[in-house]
Formats: sequence, C-alpha cells, structure tokens
Amino acid sequence: MHAGTLAAVALLVSAPLVSQAPVPGSQNDPRPAVRAVARSSAIVIDGRLDDAAWMAAEVAGDFRQQQPDEGAAPTERTEIRLLYDASAVYVGARMFDSAGPSGVRKLLVRRDQLLNDNASDKIAVVLDPYRDRQTSVWFELNPLGVKGDRLNSDASYDPVWEGASRVDSLGWTAEFKIPLSQLRFPRDSLQSWGLQVWRTLARRNESSMWAFWRRNEPGGPGYFGTVTGLALAAQPRRLELLPYLVQKGTFAEPPAGNPFRSRRELGTRAGGDLSYSLSSSFTLDATVNPDFGQVEVDPAVVNLSAFETTFQEKRPFFVANAGGFSFGGVSCYLCSNASGLNLFYTRRIGRAPQLAGLVQPGNYADFADAATILGAAKITGRTRGGLSVAVLEALTDGVTARYVPQATPTDEPASREIEPMTNYLVGRVRQDLRNGDTRIGFITTMTRRFMSDPALTSRLHHRAEAAGADIQHYWGGRGYSFTGQVAFSNVAGDSGALRRTQRTSAHYFQRPDRKATSDGLFDIRYDPARTSLRGYGVYARIAKESGNWRWETAQNWRSPGFEVNDLAALTRTDFRWMQASVLRSWTNPTRWYRGAALTVSAQQQLNYDGDRTDLQGGIAGEITFRNYVQARGLVITHPPTYDPYRTRGGVIVRSAGYHLFSTTVSGDTRKRVSWTVGGQGGPNISDDGGFVTGNASLVLKPAENIRISLGPSYLWDVDPRAFVTNIADSTAKQFGGVRSVFGRLEQHNLSMNARINATFTPNLTLELFAQPLLASGSYSDLNEYRAPRTTDALVYGRDVGTMSEVRDTTGRVTRYLVDPDGTGPAAGFEVANPNFNVRSLRGTAVVRWEYRPGSTLFFVWTQQRSGSDPFGDFDFSRERSALFRDRPVNVFQVKASYWIGR
Repeated sequence: MHAGTLAAVALLVSAPLVSQAPVPGSQNDPRPAVRAVARSSAIVIDGRLDDAAWMAAEVAGDFRQQQPDEGAAPTERTEIRLLYDASAVYVGARMFDSAGPSGVRKLLVRRDQLLNDNASDKIAVVLDPYRDRQTSVWFELNPLGVKGDRLNSDASYDPVWEGASRVDSLGWTAEFKIPLSQLRFPRDSLQSWGLQVWRTLARRNESSMWAFWRRNEPGGPGYFGTVTGLALAAQPRRLELLPYLVQKGTFAEPPAGNPFRSRRELGTRAGGDLSYSLSSSFTLDATVNPDFGQVEVDPAVVNLSAFETTFQEKRPFFVANAGGFSFGGVSCYLCSNASGLNLFYTRRIGRAPQLAGLVQPGNYADFADAATILGAAKITGRTRGGLSVAVLEALTDGVTARYVPQATPTDEPASREIEPMTNYLVGRVRQDLRNGDTRIGFITTMTRRFMSDPALTSRLHHRAEAAGADIQHYWGGRGYSFTGQVAFSNVAGDSGALRRTQRTSAHYFQRPDRKATSDGLFDIRYDPARTSLRGYGVYARIAKESGNWRWETAQNWRSPGFEVNDLAALTRTDFRWMQASVLRSWTNPTRWYRGAALTVSAQQQLNYDGDRTDLQGGIAGEITFRNYVQARGLVITHPPTYDPYRTRGGVIVRSAGYHLFSTTVSGDTRKRVSWTVGGQGGPNISDDGGFVTGNASLVLKPAENIRISLGPSYLWDVDPRAFVTNIADSTAKQFGGVRSVFGRLEQHNLSMNARINATFTPNLTLELFAQPLLASGSYSDLNEYRAPRTTDALVYGRDVGTMSEVRDTTGRVTRYLVDPDGTGPAAGFEVANPNFNVRSLRGTAVVRWEYRPGSTLFFVWTQQRSGSDPFGDFDFSRERSALFRDRPVNVFQVKASYWIGR
C-alpha cells in the first residue's frame, strides 16, 4: 500500500480510538431500555398471555416504522413483556390489529423459511446477550407458530426453544421461552443485554422496530436497545447429545464388468454430536462421523474454467457457531472480481479424496466418497472482558481405494491410498474494545498429513500453516468504519508437491514471461527444487456507512506465493486490487417511489509484474415503486486488459474487454403469485464475442401451507478465444516453448430449479426439489494468438498452417490434425474434438418431522441422472429425451436423530 494511503488510514483510525461511546443501558445512552422481571408464577407456552406472571412485567412499546413510512408511528400497536427465571428468558408479545382476525396474514411453512419474507405477519426478538454490539441472536414467530432463528445472519443456527402463537379478536399474540442453555452471556449477577424487536405487518408491508434506525444507517447490534434487570445467578451447565442413525439404500444399474458395484447396495451410518458447557464462558462441541444434511444434493454445474467449484457446508457440526471462526470477506457497495481473504473452508475437512486420479480412469475402482472424520471438537466462548475464543481440532482417516483394470476385471483387486490421514487445527481470538465499536482479532490454521507413499508425498503438502490479524473499527456513531486484514501463509513438503503448487491455476509460476522474483517479503520465482512456499494477503477498506451520501475505498492484495488451499478455498493470487465507490440513497417516499439508490464505482487491478489485469467503471441503480415493484439496473464497461490466466500457465495475452448490461424487476413478494425476471449480457469490445443470460423466478402460494417455486435460467455465450489445450513446441519461442490452442466456443445452458413445499404442521413438512440441466458447447475455428500481449488471433487453416478433420464411421468429427505453420519447422499435433453435451437431473423428496424439540426424523429419496455426448449443438428435444433414457441412481435414506439435553 502506498505511503500516502497508509498515512490516511492511520489518521482516520487512530484519532477516534480515544473517544468513548455511551455505555449501553446508561443514562446517556439514547437507545430505548426495558426492565426484565423475575417470573413470579408458572407460564404455559401456548400463545396466550393469560398467565398471571405476565401482569407483573414491564411493557415495552413505542415502536417506529422503518418502512413504508420511515420514522412514523406504526399503523398498529405492539406490546412486549420480558420475564426470566433461573433457566430461561420469556417474551410475551401482543400484536394489536384494528382489522381483527381477518387482518392477520399467516403462512404455514417450514422452520426458517420466513426469515427474509414479508408475506406473513411475524414478530422477531433479537438478543445481544454480551452487549458487545456485534452479536444478534434472532428468534421469530408468525401467527401459526412457525419458528425462525439465526445467529448473525446464519440461518443454520437451530437452538432448542419453545414458541407458540394465537390469533384472537384483538389481533394475535406470541410467547417465547428461550432456555439460557441455548445462549452465551456474561457471569455478572446483574446483567444488561442488547435487545431489538421487529414486527412485520404483512398486509401493509410494514416493518416497525422498537430500537429505531433509519434505512440509510448501518443498523445492527450497535443500534440495539437494552434489556436491564437480569439477575442471573449463574449460567446453567449445558449438556446436549445428538446421536443419529442413517439407513441408506442405493439402487442403480452398475457399469458392465464392474466387480465393485451391484444393483442394490445397503449401508448403515451412525455418529453424533456433543455440546457441553465447560464453564459459564466456554462450550465444548464434539462430533464423531458427522453427517451431511439430508435435504438437497449439491447443484449440478458446468465448469470450463481452471478454478475449483465450491459448495455450501451442510454438516450440522460445522455450521453451528461457524461465525466464531470467520475471517476475511469483502464488503462493497459496487465491485466485482473481488475475493475475500478467507482462511477456513470447512468442507476441506472430510473432503473427497484428492488423488482418485491415481486409480481412475482406466480402472474399476471402489473407494469412499469422502474421508471419514474420526473425531472433531471445538471450544468456543467469550470472557467477561470481551475476548472471544474459538478453537477447532479434527482428525480424518485415510482413504484407500481398491481397483482392477477395466481390460481384465477378473484380476485380483489391488489397493492404494488416495487420501492420507490428516489433522486440522484452527484457532481464532477476537477482543472487543470501546463497547464493541472496535474489534481486533487473530487467527491461525494448521494442516498436517501423515504420508509415506511417494505417490502422495510428491503430490500433497506435508504441512501447511496460515496466520492472520484483523481489525473492525467504527466511529462517528458507527457512521464511519475501517476494516483491515492481513494474513501470511506457509506450505512445505516434497519438491514434487511444491512444483505442482507453483503450477496450479492459483499461481502459474511457470509462466514464461513472469518478471517478478520477490513480492517484497518472499522469493516468488519458479523453483522446481523448492520445498516450501510463503506469501501474504492484505485487505483494507475505509467507508462512510450512513447518510444519504456514502462512499468507500478499498485495497485488496494477494502475493503470488500466498497458498491456503489445504484448509481454505483460494482461486487467485498475484494481484493488487483497488476500488472506490460513491452511493446516493433516497429513503423518503414520494408520489411515485418509496426508495431509490444510485452507486458509481471504479476499480483496477495490477499483478506483481505491474501489468494491469482489471479495469472497470460501473453504475448501478435501484428503485422501489409505490406498489412495491422493485427494479435494479447495472452497467459496467471493462476495456481490454492483460489476462494471465487464459493460456493456463502460458504467456500473458490481452483480453477482449466487454460491456455489461444487467436488469432485474421483481413484484410484491407478499402476493399469492410473486415473480422476478432478470437478464444480463453485452458484447465484447475487441472481438465478436458476447453473452446473454435470462432468468426468472415464479412463486405460487395457492394455500397457506403450500409453496411452489419455479426458477428457469438460460445462458448463450460466445467466446472466440476459449482455451482448448497447451502443446509443447520448441519452435514457439515467443510463447516460451508452449503453443496455446483456443477455439471459438458457442455455449448454451438451460436449467430449472423447481420446488414444492407442503407444511402440515410447523414440525412436519414435505419438500420436493428438482434441477434439470442441459448444456452444450460447440468449438470451431481453432486458433492461437498472433503474439503475446495482444488480442489478435490466427485461425488454423485460414490465417496460418493447415487443419484437417478426422471422422469416425458415423461421420462425427473425433479429432483435428493441425500443422501450425504449414511448411515451417513446427511439428503437427492432434486435438481431440472438445465439443460437449452435458445433461443432468437431480432431485430430492424429503419428509421432515421434528417429533420432539431438537429430535428429527427424515425420510429421503434422491434421484440423479446424468449423461454426456460430443455433439456440441443444442437440441432441446434430443437432450430431453436422452436425459430420461439415462440410467438413474436412486438413493433412499431414513435418518433419525434424538436430542438429549439439559
């Protein structure tokens, strides 16, 4: 970062550190407060507020609208009461409605489905028990008793609590019983917690709140009010066990001759999670053989890039309290091509075997889909002084594959290890200062593999470490913020493994025209004998976060040697990215709109050689009309810049640049039929490529308990310089002895996400999901770049050399014979026809029954079909018919979990 930038950061950050924000709950705190009262008699959680104990509670009211009429008094009155005892916090809510029962909008859906939906009335109680102004523990109920909960926007958080609602002549009421064992809070005998309460009045699309903030303010826990008077003697010791048992049957037609597969395969899987309060501040969570979520399979994708596709974590052990380990992340009003400084991707633990290619293809093979987690544990908590701690340790078993050659499947199976036993460690600490307006933190990760097989040691790192520090600092009433992150990485192992790392798409150290040999701290030249690699990453952002005018500026650097893929997901390094945006918002409604915003942004990126690899300017706008129809638009222009990735490790060439136009229009989500339509596309600047995408979403609610959603999408993309292959050629001297072959790719993708949810009670649901995908890619005009650092290309057989087709007996082109320079010295080569057609159908049917709090029974049917052909053209009728001829894989599972807790 330039010296001037560092000086500006120091000036902006250091001065406000000495000031002190008002102490929450004190007399000089402008936020509202309410006193909790000790429960004096029994409360039955039935949704009625007729228990005598509620009469002794203090009433909190004085809500204000955030929308549609910002700052105005709510249309309908809301009253909140809070009680507590030695084991729980109780909240009673009365939502008056002048229209009576007919005015109450309600939907019967599964848990958490209404968290971001205003189609139903609901009441949400949000707690910040440590009053650290960073934490929000959200509990909500709607008039039919549908629950929702999340922790810091993480909807996978599913604590065990009770709630009930009732509709009556005055409107409706709700009761919450939140066990103290499900919360983390200080050890003080008398406590004050942060509190926010939201009410949604669906028929008016009205959101009102107890502790008000405006739409042009950042909001969140820093703006919460306070609940005082909590005289809690001690946090109860929590002990929870969640064992599970899965019975699984797989039914599929096995490939002919495969000795490891049969038409019917049955299996049983068991494991479990434990949670135990080590003290009032820290909790131990442990797991043995954790199970993946049983609701949906990972979506099908077509990935033609050099980069890995990542998927969402679904295992309960890892999604619980995941925020305690969070580090990195990028925040911006308008930016693109930006990656966060993330150091921990939980799906690395228990991952699919990395070296399955040692036994496939060419062999029939049998091995586990993922490494077994022999055991994992984490300790999380927070001290009275504001120090948050999160530590995770996990050990995964090695994966051994049995295999036999396809040519002689009767041979005795051989075996070899394709994933070694591995130990993982993550540690994260954060300290809150200035009542949560400043937070500093540190993180470290370590990976150790236990390997003796040379085939493993020459491909995988023996060990990997990363360490980072971060700061989040607010001032000016949280109207301004500074975010800073720095991280260092180190990987070590056999020279063969480090050669592979240097040559991966995240680094491309072997690129022949690289000039940089140092990033200022570490050696970054390509070294085949290297046994370790080090690097760093930096991210910093300064922003004005509130007001009608807002702005930001950010820097994001990743040195070429930064490598964290052993325990994180990293796609790119070797960049210095910088960005600035200005945003103007209009939050006061007028005759024709309710709110609007406009953002202007510019960014650029340089690699460590000084080449500009990204440059763009953009403008984005959004508006909400009086009828709650929303429209968004985006225009980006990206002139040609240098592209170090297109040749997949070859020399830098120049991208074509592009113009991007995007628009989305969505209807009122409260309607029985709601919709969203959108599209984007644009032409390339210096060639005839371009793309168009279209997508839509249709949500139907024919009854209170039925929800149907359809989401079709379509992509048409033409890339005149789509990568095909690299050919070693000593005569291609200007390209460093590597001839990169490209083709004109015309790609079509058609997919549909379809869901049907039927809810019988808040604890019993049926969910159906299907995702068909049809994709094709047709290559033509095989070509190469005329010279490094240009956009010009030479088409084989037209501009340079010769090219001929080789066809099979059906007349299909199977490969191309290319002589790149005709009578010149270069040797000819073959290129397999890269055309493709891919089709897939994935779907699940899930019955989910929470038969007692925290205990769930799943009945699951999953079907997957897939196939491929080399046609290249897009023929919907042909591909649809072929999809239903593909042999299905049917998986039936019954999963039972049983929550034991106190």
